[in-house]
Amino acid sequence: MTSATSGHLIVIEGPEGAGKSTQVRRLGEALRARGHQVVLTYEPGGTPMAEAIRRIFLSGEHEAITPLTELFLICASRAQHVAEVIRPALAAGKVVLCDRFSPSTIVYQGYAGGLPLETVRAVDEAAREGLAPDLTIVLDLPAEVGLRRNRDEADADRMEGKGLAFHQRVREGYLRYAEAAREACVVVSGEASADDVAREVLAAVLRCV
Repeated sequence: MTSATSGHLIVIEGPEGAGKSTQVRRLGEALRARGHQVVLTYEPGGTPMAEAIRRIFLSGEHEAITPLTELFLICASRAQHVAEVIRPALAAGKVVLCDRFSPSTIVYQGYAGGLPLETVRAVDEAAREGLAPDLTIVLDLPAEVGLRRNRDEADADRMEGKGLAFHQRVREGYLRYAEAAREACVVVSGEASADDVAREVLAAVLRCV
């Protein structure tokens, strides 16, 4: 947890099409209205180096990237992101809202990608140097619904194109992750209206911050 700092790290997770970015933005607005200093960020990305890795990671030109290569790319990005953005913000007492973090790696490269979980966890642990979210919110959504929401987007990326079976494993992986991390993880239905999801997300976060 982030107990060694004065800030809070809140992570919004979920499969493709679950509405993470919308909920991160809305949560940020709600917390700022209550007087919190808030930093919005996301993975992979958040720093110039991490953005360069993101372009490689998500580009359709690199469909042959293996899960192990994905793991190393994501965790290289995370190491820079944590050092350059997240830890300084936490040290300054801010609430950091991150669209994806370690749970995505465990789910996408581990549960769905087939890498041994011990390998994924070890590389991820090294990248974040022990930093963990105070709260993770998983927006749960059937894979076919999420993919249908994204189907008509012109900027669909390499991960979104991995097919229904992969994304079904992603959803199952998130639910397994949430069950194992239940004390620091809340599951919210992503099938509800954006307003209802936002209210439930905010209620969970206010119990934390």
